[in-house]
Amino acid sequence: MDRLVYTAMSGLRSQMAAQSTIANNIANASTIGFRAERVNFDRLVLQGQGLETRQLAAEEVEDFDRRAGAIVQTARPLDVAVTSDSWIAVQAADGSEAYTRRGDLSVAASGVLETGDGFPVMGSGGPITVPPHQSISIAGDGTISIVPLGGDPTQPQAIDKIKLASPTGSQTAKGLDNLLHVKGGGALPEDLDGKLASGSLEQSNVNLTQALVDMIENQRSYEVQAGLLKEAKTMDESAASLMRMPA
Repeated sequence: MDRLVYTAMSGLRSQMAAQSTIANNIANASTIGFRAERVNFDRLVLQGQGLETRQLAAEEVEDFDRRAGAIVQTARPLDVAVTSDSWIAVQAADGSEAYTRRGDLSVAASGVLETGDGFPVMGSGGPITVPPHQSISIAGDGTISIVPLGGDPTQPQAIDKIKLASPTGSQTAKGLDNLLHVKGGGALPEDLDGKLASGSLEQSNVNLTQALVDMIENQRSYEVQAGLLKEAKTMDESAASLMRMPA
């Protein structure tokens, strides 16, 4: 009986984790460059039984969908979409190098080039700082050029190059900050063949229709596990009544 109750409780925990993940994906369906998260039920069950020796880091997502999202045209000079398998290098909150596919860039008041969620974009020597300018453009290889204030519009000047990194061959994981991190620390090598499309943005790769279907199926599975727990209670009460001494 204890094993039946434990199995039902493990199932309930797994379904609750999956439901939370699906809800987060739906909430980020319109977030630029977002990668849908997934739940590995086998890993959850193993951890619940105490058979999994590796515990998931608190800041790490279990798994995520690495497929690219749709690319839309915006005609905004600082909007870029990665058209290769590369990732844009940024500076994470802890100062380490991390990676994103979010390309809605902007220049902060300090002059630092940032992503839409506020992470500084990395260049050849660290975070990119953009001098005062009258126009700016980003080439397909990530080179940033500006026309300085009062400068000749026909003579743009290259100031830096966005670092595009390749995750191929490296162990990476998605953090709760929605950035890609190298497991164990470190940085990814620069992808010299990485390409950007200026005036475009890569959308989230969340499939809303599939996410809603998954949510319904997960809810039904949760109800099955709850019913199993209720049935275990009924069986336990019936067994206890058989053990009672007659009056």
